[in-house]
Amino acid sequence: MPEVTNHTLHAHGFDFGVRVYPADDPDGSVLVWLHGGAFLWGTIDMPESDEVAKQVSAAGTTVVAVDYTLGPVEGLPPLPPREDGETGPDPERVAAEIAAAGPRSPYPTASLQTVEAHRWARENASRWGGDPKRVSLGGASAGANLSAGAAVRLRDAGDELPDSLLLIYPALHETVPPMDAELAGFLESLPGGGGLPPEAGRAINEIYFGAVSPTEVYAHPGGHDMRGMPRTLIVTAEHDSLRPSGEAFAADLALGGVDVTLFKEPAAQHGYLNEIGDPTAAHTIGLMVRTMAD
Repeated sequence: MPEVTNHTLHAHGFDFGVRVYPADDPDGSVLVWLHGGAFLWGTIDMPESDEVAKQVSAAGTTVVAVDYTLGPVEGLPPLPPREDGETGPDPERVAAEIAAAGPRSPYPTASLQTVEAHRWARENASRWGGDPKRVSLGGASAGANLSAGAAVRLRDAGDELPDSLLLIYPALHETVPPMDAELAGFLESLPGGGGLPPEAGRAINEIYFGAVSPTEVYAHPGGHDMRGMPRTLIVTAEHDSLRPSGEAFAADLALGGVDVTLFKEPAAQHGYLNEIGDPTAAHTIGLMVRTMAD
């Protein structure tokens, strides 16, 4: 197995890391991948980053996992304890990650770091058997938001676009579009309502995005003109309060003439890529690999 290596990059006044997982048998594709964690927590060691990268690289795609600068946590209300069977962030794990994190910075630091990571991956793709024209960009949840916003930045700057954009259970709107009655009913039946409490979501927006306009396209790509964007795969979780955001963004892309594929993982809940061995996670990773190989 090729050696996994760590590298330090710089953007917007902050150093940040990338971890390269060279493909076992390179097919020329490269993926710049960002984990989730509501912009405020998460690490490149969590399964949503590390396990995804290992599985994708084993399938022939070199992965550049981005250890982006997390946002500030001052003023964030404490997460309630999880009840039995409840999904969403584990308060104890989140507290440990917050304590271990380095310097923090609000938007747009991580967004600009994502752009820099994509450019770095293109410049260095050949070192790992990759093709600079086949560098894709993607992430899960908050990482999907950062990936989509960075792709819009690249488009607007006239820079090289990702070969494809991979967005897994993305959060792309300042306010998530309304959910249908079926999804609302299911979420009400989950312990804790499933995922983050609404007040925590509002606090995260206020702390991370601060005074940024809710119509800022690079912060909240949903609801904007998406003409000229790269081909895109969006995978949503059926029982996820963020599902309407991914669905609405797929419509934005289609309206802009972008080649977009939308897939809903049946019965899945937000964050399932963090479950090692989960068949739904394996299926989603397969969709990602096939998209990049197409």
